[in-house]
Amino acid sequence: MKLQLEKFGKTLISRELGSEAFKAFQPTLREFSKDEVLEIDFSGVLTLSPSWADEFLSPLLEQLGDKLVLLSSDNLSVHATLRILGEANKRQFAIK
Repeated sequence: MKLQLEKFGKTLISRELGSEAFKAFQPTLREFSKDEVLEIDFSGVLTLSPSWADEFLSPLLEQLGDKLVLLSSDNLSVHATLRILGEANKRQFAIK
């Protein structure tokens, strides 16, 4: 399954908005097969803040582990945010 983060907006900032996006994604996540890989696509996202990503991506990493794959992006805010979260979680995201 591929998830376009742009569906939550082009500017993904604040813990509150990240938490709301994660809650909105829960029904889809419940239908997700545990054998399936969830690919996160950052295309179309202009800004990704560490706080938004921590509320959305960190719980996904906790729930899915290696079944969560982030698609590569040339967006510098995405790179910086993923580095920060990797250090905070002491676990790197799988990037394809």
